[in-house]
Amino acid sequence: MRTHFALAASLLAAAIPPAARAEPADTLLQCGRVFDARAGKVLGPHVVVVRDGRIAEVRPGTAGTDATGQRIDLSDRTCLPGFTDLHVHMASQSSPQSYSEGFRLDPVDFAYRSVGFADRTLMAGFTSVRDLGGEVAPHLRDAIQQGLVRGPRIFAAGKSIATTGGHADPTNGWNDALSHLVGPPGPTEGVINSIDDARQAVRQRYKEGSDVIKITATGGVLSYARSGDAPQFTVEEVRAIVDTARDYGFRVAAHAHGEEGIYRAVQGGVTSIEHGTYMSDRVMRAMKEKGTWYVPTIYAGRFVADKAKIDGYFPEVVRPKAARIGALIQATAGKAYRNGVKIAFGTDMGVGPHGDNAREFLYMVEAGIPAAYALQAATLHAAEVLGVDDQGVLEAGKRADVIALPGDPVADIGNTMKVDFVMKDGVVYREPAR
Repeated sequence: MRTHFALAASLLAAAIPPAARAEPADTLLQCGRVFDARAGKVLGPHVVVVRDGRIAEVRPGTAGTDATGQRIDLSDRTCLPGFTDLHVHMASQSSPQSYSEGFRLDPVDFAYRSVGFADRTLMAGFTSVRDLGGEVAPHLRDAIQQGLVRGPRIFAAGKSIATTGGHADPTNGWNDALSHLVGPPGPTEGVINSIDDARQAVRQRYKEGSDVIKITATGGVLSYARSGDAPQFTVEEVRAIVDTARDYGFRVAAHAHGEEGIYRAVQGGVTSIEHGTYMSDRVMRAMKEKGTWYVPTIYAGRFVADKAKIDGYFPEVVRPKAARIGALIQATAGKAYRNGVKIAFGTDMGVGPHGDNAREFLYMVEAGIPAAYALQAATLHAAEVLGVDDQGVLEAGKRADVIALPGDPVADIGNTMKVDFVMKDGVVYREPAR
C-alpha cells in the first residue's frame, strides 16, 4: 500500500504546484475588518503582519506598523482565522456507487481522489481539518506537509475503532464465502471486543501514524447494518481506549447517535461527541460536567435525509436510517446550544461534497446558534478540541492561517460561502479577482 501511495505522490508532485506562490519574508494584510475569535466580534480596520509563516503583529488602523514588505489589499473584506472542520473524510465522497467502490477500487484510486478533495477544502477557507476515519488520510497529510500537493493541515485518525458488526467494521455486508476467506477482523483492522483489544487497537493506530483516535460508539447511518443508534462499546472499553490514547498524546472522538452510547462515551472520557442525534438531558448534563465537546455535523444529517428520498441512492438497509436519523441532528444542535453544551464545527464532509463545508455555518444559525458563536466553533473552539494553541485566532505568534471574505459574516452568515482569500502558514493560495 505504501508503494502505491509513494507512486501517487511522485506523479502528483509533477502535476500540481505546492502553492500559488511563496510570499516574501514580510507580508502585510490590510484588512477592512477582522474577526476577533476570542471576543466573538467583528472589529474595524487592522493590519496583519506575516513573517516566516507566523503572524508577527496585528495592529488596528490602516498603517500603524513599522513592518515593510508586500501589502495585500483586503480593505473591502473581513479577515478571519482559517476555518477548521473537525469531521471530514478526505478519501471519499458519497454517491450511489460508494458501496461497490470499496470492492472495485484500489487504495491508490482513493488517494488520487483525495488530492482534489483536499484542494477544494483549502480553497473554501478551511486551513485545517480532522479526518475521522480513513487509511488514506495519514498519507495525504504527509504529502501536504511535504509540499507535494495542496490542501489543509490534516489531523488524521486513520482507521476508526469499532466492535464486531458495528459501524466501521470493514466486513459489514460481506457474504459468508468472503468473510470466511478473509477471517474476522481484529484490533489491527480496528475491530475490538475486549479491554485488551481496545488497548491494542490504539497502539496499532499509533504505529500507523495517527494523530487522533476515532471510535464508533453506536451504530451509524451509512454502515451496512440495521441499527443506527444501538450502543456498541462498554464504558470500560471506551475508558481503556481513552486511557491508552492519553499515553500517546491522543484525544478521542466518538461517533455516536443513540442516547445510551453517547452517555457511555462521555462517561468513558472522550474529548468529543460527533453527531449526537438522540442526545438527552441526561447526556447534556454529563457533557457539561466533564467538559465534553459536541460536533453536530448538521450538514451530513441534512444531506442523507435528502438523499434517502431518492430510489437507489442508498441500499435498502441504510435508507430508513438515513431518513429517520439524518433529519434530527439540526434540532439536537439547537437544543445543545441552548443547554450550554460546548459546540465545535464539523460537517462529516465526504458524506456531502468537499468544498461545501461552509454551508454548515448556515445550518448552525438556522438551528438557533448565533453567527458569532458558529464562527468561534470553527476557529477558537476547534483549536481547543484539537489541543493546539497555535491557531484559531489572529494574534502575534500564531500560525499565519488567514482567510478573507466580502461583507460581515456576523451580520450575514452567508458570507462564509464567499471566501476568496486563503493563506496557510504564510503562503497565499487564493486571492480575490481584481
